[in-house]
Amino acid sequence: MPLEHPATQAHGAPSYDFDCLVFIGRFQPPHLGHLAVIREALRQARQVIVLVGSAWQARSLRNPWQFDERQAMIRSGFDDEENRRLEITPLLDALYNDDVWVRDVQRRVRDLTALDNAKLPRIGLIGASRGQSSYYLSLFPQWESVSVPLVEGISASQIRERLFRSQVATNDYLSTGAYHDLPPGVVERVSQFCQGDAYDQLLEEQRLLDQYRQAWSQAPYPPIFVTVNAVVVQSGHVLLVRRTAAPGKGLYALPGGFINPHERLLDACLRELRERIRLKVPEPVLKGSLRGQRLFDEPHRSWRGRTLAEAFYFALRPDQQLPRLKPVKGGDHARWVALADLEPDSLFEDHFFIIQNFLGLPTDFGSTS
Repeated sequence: MPLEHPATQAHGAPSYDFDCLVFIGRFQPPHLGHLAVIREALRQARQVIVLVGSAWQARSLRNPWQFDERQAMIRSGFDDEENRRLEITPLLDALYNDDVWVRDVQRRVRDLTALDNAKLPRIGLIGASRGQSSYYLSLFPQWESVSVPLVEGISASQIRERLFRSQVATNDYLSTGAYHDLPPGVVERVSQFCQGDAYDQLLEEQRLLDQYRQAWSQAPYPPIFVTVNAVVVQSGHVLLVRRTAAPGKGLYALPGGFINPHERLLDACLRELRERIRLKVPEPVLKGSLRGQRLFDEPHRSWRGRTLAEAFYFALRPDQQLPRLKPVKGGDHARWVALADLEPDSLFEDHFFIIQNFLGLPTDFGSTS
């Protein structure tokens, strides 16, 4: 049944229930369920703000498309008049600090809502029922909640699984089944994406992941892995390694790895710095520089599955000379990176957010709409 148009005022201009409705999602990729929510938002509100999460992050099987690609996909589903009322803007995740994330959402909405200052705007948060909207509402009690019926049978995670299973499966899905899930403009852009190098790299990561899962397929319970990471900082620089193989080939990562069965977590972290990074800092100095530690446990943080990371923050005393790093043959390449040069999309998994947790890095990288 077609959606009703908003009521019309006496002078002919449409009358809306809300000044602004806000829709938050990752849109990986935007599907027909997402578009149904946005269409309902356009029916009820003069202005619709779509906040696209997981922006400025490196491509991965969970986040294959960058913000500008997702923005173009969303806009392809609407006409010019509808697009004039749509504000689509990127939103950086704050995986381990809800308060920071809420502040960023509030600022985005405040900056994008252009209203008559003489009255308070009526703002609502819209989402599909049984989605995350109920959780979001608890974080934004000042906004009203609008629930849209869920479009059954469409799942972004299942769409991604079909797309990255294999080249044959992708071609079959795009030619036969995708139009049940995706708008035509999104199918076209996804098809173009699947002709490029980024898609090939994600296919390789999917093959590795399948092999990884197969190795644990006979375990009585899904495995939970424990790893350690080192956040070593000196004189405005942080110690990172550039990954030389998939997953995350070419990305920076914190030094670290899996723990051995009979070692404590701090000892595992120091071992990684000593054996794999060859950091020329005596162990007593490192221990004396330990300023904090925390467990990072976001359920989707790692491609391997459920992986917990205990990170240790070492703040070395400032010095004009950064500690030397001895290259390890066949290993990842370690280097000191200036904090000002850190970008979320250049770091592996959630490592930017681990660094951010200890150092308070900025969360606003600008916006594009």
